[in-house]
Amino acid sequence: MTLDKRTNAFRPDLAASHLRGEVESRHFVDGTVYEVIDPIADVRRAPAPDAALDTQALFGERVTVYETTDEGWAWGQLASDNYVGWLPANALATPGDAATHRVIVPRTLCFPGPDIKLPPLAALPLGATVAIARQEGRFSVAQNGWHLPAGHVAPLAATYRDFVAVAEMLLGAPYLWGGKSVLGIDCSGLVQVSMHAAGLACPRDSDMQQDALGQTVAIEDVTRGDLVFWKGHVAIARDARTLIHANAFHMMVAQEPLAGALTRIAVAGSAVTNVKRL
Repeated sequence: MTLDKRTNAFRPDLAASHLRGEVESRHFVDGTVYEVIDPIADVRRAPAPDAALDTQALFGERVTVYETTDEGWAWGQLASDNYVGWLPANALATPGDAATHRVIVPRTLCFPGPDIKLPPLAALPLGATVAIARQEGRFSVAQNGWHLPAGHVAPLAATYRDFVAVAEMLLGAPYLWGGKSVLGIDCSGLVQVSMHAAGLACPRDSDMQQDALGQTVAIEDVTRGDLVFWKGHVAIARDARTLIHANAFHMMVAQEPLAGALTRIAVAGSAVTNVKRL
């Protein structure tokens, strides 16, 4: 069995120590855990700013780094979904206090004090995690001193009941291959971010999701929350007649009639490959 390089940290010259005996590599290292300190950190296929964007890591996420280059790139693996890639090293820092809360709105602002008139210090996306120290009036105060609107974060154990409702909050977000936030998101990113907000495990890419999630049902029986797959794509059923998905046709997170989508992809020479019910 060949390991998937997207979720296993190995190259001909370097690999994670736990893969010793499973892969061939000249060097094996344990790696060092870091924390994402940028609101959003791009994870690229190669150590270059113009390399393909494969996914993104969100503020507070842990990353095991196996190599840091002199040019300022870190090759590592995300804790949330095991994705492997290159991140800007300056987007990472030694881990601080363990996260206690998660951002539950599309985007929230972090103020330097308990006053919304102060210039925000950062804007965190849905799914970012923070260590909250205390409540101060209308604000949740993070360990680093940031003041976040209290209604915009919730304890990690608190989750949405309906992941489709989370996806609906991101309607209109621009399409971005590899994106995972309201500033830009792709089809599988929308599914993953929404499911994570509902406390559900979900791999990153659409082919992984098709293989790992749910049970196959007939397209004629589709209902809210089913995942509809076709080549290189995944959409979420809002109901028996409507899809919501981040797609390059609309260049945004959009809703459209299921029948219209099926006709459109048929004209493009594609077809539904699976429908999965969670």
